[in-house]
Amino acid sequence: MNDHDAEPMSLDELAAEADEMEAAGEETLASIADIEAERDEFKDKFMRALADAENMRKRADRDRKEAENYGGSKLARDLLPVYDNMRRALKSKDEVEGDANAALLEGVELTMRELISVFKKHGIEPIVPEVGDKFDPQIHQAMFEAPVPGTKSGDILEVMAEGFMLHDRLLRPAQVGVSSMPAS
Repeated sequence: MNDHDAEPMSLDELAAEADEMEAAGEETLASIADIEAERDEFKDKFMRALADAENMRKRADRDRKEAENYGGSKLARDLLPVYDNMRRALKSKDEVEGDANAALLEGVELTMRELISVFKKHGIEPIVPEVGDKFDPQIHQAMFEAPVPGTKSGDILEVMAEGFMLHDRLLRPAQVGVSSMPAS
């Protein structure tokens, strides 16, 4: 049979068909809304995962740089007494006489230069305060205080041991004697 020959639909049939189409449309809209909500949820999760990955990358980079710069601080701290002993040996060279000792002292001087070179290569810089400098508790350690006339309170009187910085961190404070002369 041909559609043209079909009998026209009654008003009730047309209304029922329209209701069916409207219900199907509402279901489709609800389905679209559910899909959009799920899409938004996945997008949010993706953006959070992306941010977490970026934060982890930055943290790993920072940790790597820190390990590179400060990983050898324990070894460096253990080498400081070697530096101190060599410094004392070189200071005592004026007291020692003789050609045999001259060769030994030359070897100590060469070793000391090499040690200082290695320290610089790895970012270890000495803190060398001078007598008369102002005491700084951030980089100095007061070994004693003494009221010495002609000085101001907080002036460095004596330097017992040099301090050292590893990049921007204090490895060992300089050990100093400090004036405690009261202000008059």
